[in-house]
Amino acid sequence: MDKELQIIRQALLNEEEAVSFYTLAADRALSAEAREAFLALVAEEQKHIDWLGELYRSLTAGSSPDFTATKYPEPQPPVQYNWETIGRESGSLAVSVFGIGINLEKAAIDFYTAAARQSELAGAKALYEKLARWENQHLEAFQQEYDRLRDQWWEEQGFSPA
Repeated sequence: MDKELQIIRQALLNEEEAVSFYTLAADRALSAEAREAFLALVAEEQKHIDWLGELYRSLTAGSSPDFTATKYPEPQPPVQYNWETIGRESGSLAVSVFGIGINLEKAAIDFYTAAARQSELAGAKALYEKLARWENQHLEAFQQEYDRLRDQWWEEQGFSPA
């Protein structure tokens, strides 16, 4: 049980870091659309914190066999962020924000995938697998926008391929 609690504590910290980063990105956003998109990510990551907190409380209260991840919704593809209108506002800052976001999401996917493999509790395993799917959806959206921003930045800097 200690191993399971350690996984959840680390997952909570990871999610808090993501909330902090996306909040910072929202605070630095120049457009209302950008701010709203990053705040939507904050809200999704906060849901993950709430779910993990419920799992943690369930385990520490000794009721882990009753914990079920089925009450938590699956991510609804595709993520509805209109990056076309928000990412172009400040060149290298936007590229950096999306690049860091990609790394955060990849780390989260790796973490939850490993946690699901290590977990001996069916409910916890199901939650970790669900969280990995959520984070993968974020990653796909970020990667697409990062690729567009990177190409635009290269062109603006005169680095685009001839």
